[in-house]
Amino acid sequence: MSTAPKTVQSKDSALSEKGLKAGSVGLIGAVVIGVSCIAPAYTLTAALGPTVSEVGVHLPAIFLVGFIPMLLVALGYRELNNAMPDAGTSFTWATRAFGPWIGWMGGWGLIAATIIVLSNLAAVAVDFFYLMLGQVFSDPSLAELSKILPLNIATTLVFIAVACWISYRGMETTKGVQYVLVAFQLLVLGWFAVSAFSHVANGTAFDATAISPDWFNPFAVDSFTTFTAGVSLSIFIYWGWDVTLTMNEETRNPEKTPGRAATVTVLVIVIIYMTVALATLSFAGVGDTGLGAGNPENQSSIFAVLAGPVMGPFAILMSLAILSSSAASLQSTFVSPARTLLAMGHYRAISPKFGRISPTFKSPSTATIAAAIAAAGFYVITRTVSENALWDTITALGMMICFYYGITALACVWYFRASAFSGVRSFFFKFLAPLLGGVILLVMFVKTAVDSLDPAYGSGSSVGGIGLVFILGMGVILLGVVVMLVMYRVRPEFFRNFSRTGASQS
Repeated sequence: MSTAPKTVQSKDSALSEKGLKAGSVGLIGAVVIGVSCIAPAYTLTAALGPTVSEVGVHLPAIFLVGFIPMLLVALGYRELNNAMPDAGTSFTWATRAFGPWIGWMGGWGLIAATIIVLSNLAAVAVDFFYLMLGQVFSDPSLAELSKILPLNIATTLVFIAVACWISYRGMETTKGVQYVLVAFQLLVLGWFAVSAFSHVANGTAFDATAISPDWFNPFAVDSFTTFTAGVSLSIFIYWGWDVTLTMNEETRNPEKTPGRAATVTVLVIVIIYMTVALATLSFAGVGDTGLGAGNPENQSSIFAVLAGPVMGPFAILMSLAILSSSAASLQSTFVSPARTLLAMGHYRAISPKFGRISPTFKSPSTATIAAAIAAAGFYVITRTVSENALWDTITALGMMICFYYGITALACVWYFRASAFSGVRSFFFKFLAPLLGGVILLVMFVKTAVDSLDPAYGSGSSVGGIGLVFILGMGVILLGVVVMLVMYRVRPEFFRNFSRTGASQS
């Protein structure tokens, strides 16, 4: 079908509509999808233990520090969306600010990061699916089925296919599924927090620990390396809120709703994280034995260990919540890469086939299927070759997240450079906030890259004495450079004709 551009109702007249179903998502729906993409239940069970092992009781401080650059960047994203509500987000905005080369790499960073996470989310959903079966039928052997590689891969591919099908059916179907899954996981997390605090009050907690103001002091962390490791983990746990921006051509009031949804999503998530983190530390402490949050044996999934002692016979609800959280995020995470690929195809940065829209559901058709195939292929290859490679790639995600978030934040500063000093509001939202957020994330990118040169960073695997995390993280980014150069040869018109706007006067 034709992908001829139509003028989009934007302050930037060079952008155009892509045929997505306009007005299908409101503010609440966008926030729900944003929370779903971050996947608080799944993220907390995976991140609480490792973060505690790095910073101990200062977990709340690190969560707050990680929240600051996310909020600053979200404010910059909101300003860019107000001027250019385009589904390509990082790709489109960085291209308009810095030109096609940096814009293309910004889009690649987003796509690569989300494709990797899609495969990981599917794998986690499969693990908890079989764990749930073992709990429901009181047969622990069922939980072990996920360790049978052919069965694990087959089930993971089914999860990816189902999530792809729901996403293909458009935002209204996506929104309906997410309302149920997000509400359930938030209900269970609230139940867990209340139960944990009740145990502390009743004297039945494992290692009752009184909340102290020192927990919220980031300067009390014993070393800068420990601090940056903790912040890197905390940045990962907030990642995903920008999905609300990629829906901007499908929201009501596209110039305002996505930006507001991004800010609200980040605020909601920090409240959830702080509440659950405080409940966990108060109940279990940070010891490295038994149920302690610092016990290495508990770090892969701390809720799997604590749910029983905290929630009693209702512990199965936590398994269901993590399953629903990872499944919900698997489905909602498809939104970002599909719409970025759609925009890149629409503007001829890649094959125009990716710019196709389903005539029935008004959703990205080729782009959604391509994202699913890429995620499935990535999982099959890495899981078959080496489980360490899969998990080290997840660790390397921090670099890619900081990379494309940092580029986009600085794009805001540059795009609005002519109007940034026209008033207090413009100075803060168009210049200071995105500048600080972007610089912090790019510093974190460099710091993580340097630290990951050490094989001890991650699984301990290395190639030629260089840490596998560094090789995978930088390798994915360099692969993007190679693909971009190929696209320059195949699709030179984008690189020659997609002009920059210069400075915005808006």
